[in-house]
Amino acid sequence: MKNCLFMLILLAIFSCEDAKTDLKVIEGNAIGTTFTVRYLATEANNYEAKIDSLIAAINKSASTYIPTSDLSKINKGDTTVMADANLQEVFIKSAKIFKETEGAFDPTIGILVNAWGFGPEKPIENLDSVKVQELLKFVGFDKVQLVNGRIKKLYPEIYLDFNAIAKGFLVDMVSRMFERSGVADYMVEIGGEIRARGKNEKGLPWKIAIENPNTDGSRSFATVIELKDESIATSGNYRKFKLKEDGTKYVHTINPKTGFAKESNLLSASVISKADCADVDAYATAFMEMGFEKSTVFLKNHQELKAFLIYVDEKGEMQSYKSENFDN
Repeated sequence: MKNCLFMLILLAIFSCEDAKTDLKVIEGNAIGTTFTVRYLATEANNYEAKIDSLIAAINKSASTYIPTSDLSKINKGDTTVMADANLQEVFIKSAKIFKETEGAFDPTIGILVNAWGFGPEKPIENLDSVKVQELLKFVGFDKVQLVNGRIKKLYPEIYLDFNAIAKGFLVDMVSRMFERSGVADYMVEIGGEIRARGKNEKGLPWKIAIENPNTDGSRSFATVIELKDESIATSGNYRKFKLKEDGTKYVHTINPKTGFAKESNLLSASVISKADCADVDAYATAFMEMGFEKSTVFLKNHQELKAFLIYVDEKGEMQSYKSENFDN
């Protein structure tokens, strides 16, 4: 009996050793951008179909580009829509970060995103300060509430836009799917927002590069960091902007306080944390509005966050900054 048991244990050991863990890669398109998922597994499970289902779920909940989504219906004034669990989580996270950043992160900025030509709705021609001031009446996340599963708006004109947190949230959805499935080593990247757990195929922490804010179409890297069970999101205005005929530059990060689409002295903000990717996605957006000085003060008061910032100093020269707790 003992010999039989010994043989069974040996068979189990050799079976485990024979089970080869391979790097698997899934690539595709989602919510207006691309994604790459890397994970280590012994079996080729059909995670691609599950990822497609998660993409469809977030589109149904929170897309402003799909007219039949729950959020599009809410924006059009449908008060009967019950927000599903995904939309409710995004709303609650947004409310928290809106408060922490004193309104620098504000998804009710949607009406101005559209007005400046960065959203799905028709832009306003010859947008001036008078019209911007009128639209600001409908901006402010303290003007919306989540009550018994329904989003209530103080004004029907309020237009919610969760695009500044949606990519990070979809990263979290895919990551949670892997964790429920017992996948311990993975890196999920959607539109540059990333969550990584465990190790890569070489048994090392997952590494990612932070880009320089080049505006000429070229790509170069400011630094390379290791993600140790962390999330990272980067926000910048160096790719998504518009130039008017008079040469005026309008960036896609709208200031929810002024209503204008002008650059701060912060060119790029990469935020890293053990928290969800949705959170760092929102913080990175807030930093772009806050500018370099306010962002560094915020970081000193929020040690759960690390950041790599690229900014323009008083002499007009590009500089980089690492938060005090940045250990890469």
